[in-house]
Amino acid sequence: MTIQMIIASVLFAVVFICITLELFNKTVIALFGASIFILFHFISQHDAFLEIDWNVVFLLISMMIIVGITKQTGLFQYIAIKTAKLAKGDPIVILISLSVITAVFSAFLDNVTTVLILTPVSILIAVELGLSPLPFIISEAIFSNIGGMATLIGDPPNLMIGSAANISFLEFSKYVGPIAVIDIIVISIFFYFIFRKQLTIKNERKARIMEFDESKTIEDKAKLVKAVSVLGLTIMGFLLHGLFHLEPATISLSGAALLMIIMGKHEVEKFFYEVEWETIFFFIGLFILVGGLVELGVIEKMSKFIIALTKNNINHTAYVIIWVSGIFSGIIDNIPFVATMIPLVENIGDTMGANAIKPLWIALSLGSCLGGNGTLIGASANVISAGICEKSGYKISFLDFTKYGAMVTLITLITSTIYINLVFF
Repeated sequence: MTIQMIIASVLFAVVFICITLELFNKTVIALFGASIFILFHFISQHDAFLEIDWNVVFLLISMMIIVGITKQTGLFQYIAIKTAKLAKGDPIVILISLSVITAVFSAFLDNVTTVLILTPVSILIAVELGLSPLPFIISEAIFSNIGGMATLIGDPPNLMIGSAANISFLEFSKYVGPIAVIDIIVISIFFYFIFRKQLTIKNERKARIMEFDESKTIEDKAKLVKAVSVLGLTIMGFLLHGLFHLEPATISLSGAALLMIIMGKHEVEKFFYEVEWETIFFFIGLFILVGGLVELGVIEKMSKFIIALTKNNINHTAYVIIWVSGIFSGIIDNIPFVATMIPLVENIGDTMGANAIKPLWIALSLGSCLGGNGTLIGASANVISAGICEKSGYKISFLDFTKYGAMVTLITLITSTIYINLVFF
């Protein structure tokens, strides 16, 4: 390796550690690292901006606007309360039902947004039942990562993988959706036996849930109809985008623009407040950093090492990727990990062929999304859920989350390895 490659690799590792340990704001450190890469000529400014995947960036921005407007209607809170009442106040049924709903929402709204919406409602329900909210919040965070894995737009790593691999929404779901459903069923059964003894209450407590009035969460029905209609059209557009040869970002941008138009010109500024600009610039910084490693040839060396390790066997390479992704995504945030792995898989594709590496893309998605359940810091949804819970007076420690998350990760990585073998090999 050249001196430039060594310096860039060390700097990237330092940025990675700072992001993982939260020594600095992750967006600031990613942008700072990106600026150093450009200043030191590890990558030119022109090439740095070409490395940014604008399809991912604009898809994130537009979906944040659509979901941000939709959540203001109270729809998601209505569904959560209605679910608790349909469960007749039974805690274990509520936990599993809300977790499955979280998984379904996460497949289409993205998992971070889903936990932001459902976590406060789940805490309220748990408190009314006289129970600790920790089992509910941990379960929902875990299911948000499993559900987010099911579609191209459910989890940020999938957006990045789908864009890089040029996989359509339907094709992606065809490969990943079935194992997501299997994992939801398996982990539902697992949590039923793990939590059922903790979640026992008297009938008086159950009656308090039945007194909730879910209709009060819907304040503006006209706004609800508009938001749900556009959200439905956007999801339909994702399903059909391959037929019209349009990128998902184009579909979501059209949906966001349409929704803002029909909601009224006086609220446009409020709509843009729904965008998590910190997350957007975090992605931009990451794309430039990883692009610098690609330009210097660091990624190519890493891919050659993996190919040599697995002796050019696509089966073995897929297994290595799914387990390495699963383990590392539990230790570090899965977004920067996937950003690093994408060009590596692309380089393997240069050797093995683009069609041959499809199992590797799916393995990367499964490993990174499921591995995010391994620890509290493995996925953004975990961190956000724990933060909301702590603000409500209930702290989820690293160990609290990990003792359940690690078991879930082990189970789902095993099921996913079997699935990959059956589907592709």
